[in-house]
Amino acid sequence: MQLNSIEGRIIGCLLEKEVTTPEQYPLSLNALTLACNQKTSREPVMSLSETDVQVGLDCLNKKRLISEQSGFGSRVTKYKHRFCNTEFSDLQLSKAEFAIVCLLLLRGPQTPGELRTRSGRLHDFTDIDEVESSLTALASRETPVVKMLPREPGKRESRYTELFSEGADELPAAGSVNAIQPAASQTDTALAERVAHLESEVSELKSQLAQLRALLE
Repeated sequence: MQLNSIEGRIIGCLLEKEVTTPEQYPLSLNALTLACNQKTSREPVMSLSETDVQVGLDCLNKKRLISEQSGFGSRVTKYKHRFCNTEFSDLQLSKAEFAIVCLLLLRGPQTPGELRTRSGRLHDFTDIDEVESSLTALASRETPVVKMLPREPGKRESRYTELFSEGADELPAAGSVNAIQPAASQTDTALAERVAHLESEVSELKSQLAQLRALLE
């Protein structure tokens, strides 16, 4: 289940609106485009046309991740997800897990604290422990749904990312030997190497000077 950025945004919006505005769900193309382009609760903010969203919907339809629905007496086609928690999906999530996956699709990698703060309309987490236990459950599945990323410099919490989007599984996991070294550490390393090189040159010059003095004496 690999999604590009537009497909991931569409699925995230359908998950969100199913819970937060059930009276308006399923969504029309126009409503879904507006949801994708929201300037709040979206990272990054997108500016998609209805054509962009329709192309994404067509791709998701081929992947059997959405279905079309026409209301009685209405010519407007509306869309609903088949991503999870349906009879068509193998992916079954608790309310807490559903909220986490939805937020990660809409806002990218986040810490447990950020997930708890931003989840109010999707699920009311009792405490940070519930968030962390849900993340652990998602990461421990036979096919993991999320993974922890290396902790950023100066941050107390590690971020988590979902593993449905293209490229998400290529991000370095926490503790990985291939984890990206923070820029500050790279600068420190380069400086240390430069200092060591200069010290070696100074030592060599001192040695040559001592030999020259010996010859003059």
